[in-house]
Amino acid sequence: MSNEACPLNFTRVDENISRVNALFVSSFVILYLYMPFVYILIFLVFDFSIKLFFQTLTSPLSFISQGFKKLFYIKDAFVDGGAKRLAGFFGLFFMSLLLVIHFFHSWTASFVVALLYLSCSFLDILFSFCIGCKIYFIIKKIYPNFMQ
Repeated sequence: MSNEACPLNFTRVDENISRVNALFVSSFVILYLYMPFVYILIFLVFDFSIKLFFQTLTSPLSFISQGFKKLFYIKDAFVDGGAKRLAGFFGLFFMSLLLVIHFFHSWTASFVVALLYLSCSFLDILFSFCIGCKIYFIIKKIYPNFMQ
């Protein structure tokens, strides 16, 4: 059994809900690139903050993702919660960075950051390959008490 399959922080989350959620966030980022409204980014920062610092189910996009899971009869696929939590912090970082860049009116920097986020997100959505999760497992090997 590989280390990635072990519950490293003993919290399990549904990977399929996470992937549906990533699809919604990616859609909003693409919408922002098409129509650069700052409110889109504010909503995404707000959503990530609720997921990470409060209860996940109270997040608007998580709530909608739960509904999609039920609507399309998507099965449960549980993975380590710590890995997805670190990936969430990376998502919050990217959305916060996009928000800051928006106020500097740098379209090129916004495009590069959004493209980087979308690349990572689409790897997770399409291939279930979570970059943040891979980084988490590397950090856990070096620092076993990370995020406990």
